Amino acid sequence: MQLTLLISLLMTFFTGTSTGGYKPGDVAVDFKLKNVDGKMVSLSDFKSAKGYIVIFTCNHCPYAKMYEDRIIALQDKYGKAGFPVIAINPNDPAAEPDDSFDMMKKRAKEKGFKFPYLFDDGQKIFPVYGATRTPHVFLLDKNRVVKYIGAIDDNPQDAAAVKSKYLEDAISAIQQGKDIIPNVTKALGCSIKVKKA
Repeated sequence: MQLTLLISLLMTFFTGTSTGGYKPGDVAVDFKLKNVDGKMVSLSDFKSAKGYIVIFTCNHCPYAKMYEDRIIALQDKYGKAGFPVIAINPNDPAAEPDDSFDMMKKRAKEKGFKFPYLFDDGQKIFPVYGATRTPHVFLLDKNRVVKYIGAIDDNPQDAAAVKSKYLEDAISAIQQGKDIIPNVTKALGCSIKVKKA
């Protein structure tokens, strides 16, 4: 399993494309992962959701840090509209100690996260989704159909200079029943840290 995962990640790194994972139109698997409050969380827990903003992110990555305030703002804006943010840390803490569960709890408290921050213990979920970077977004509709995959927007370094809000545009398209264009963009961020064999 770890070798297959490593090969997939290397292919993604060198070619920019994933050998597995979801594409728009696929139905995403639900999961049950531990939140920073110690409770187990699943997509099915959000009974009135009109969609799900699943973001693979972490503590240590500079790109993830640059997007933290924007992710918080996404929850503030869209959570009440039925599109909750569900953040998942896919990194193995043996490979990146700053992404341990204890450090996740600390970071969530420091930043005041109002959304679940889940730990992909054993790295079982991110390969299924096909996440390769932190952050990496998977926007699902209420039936868990994948509608958009990729970046939050086009400028990690400067939120004020963003020209294309890919994720927000995709949410707006779902709300209006329109096609999402583009429905795939390149995720910009750090590679996911896998446990060394």
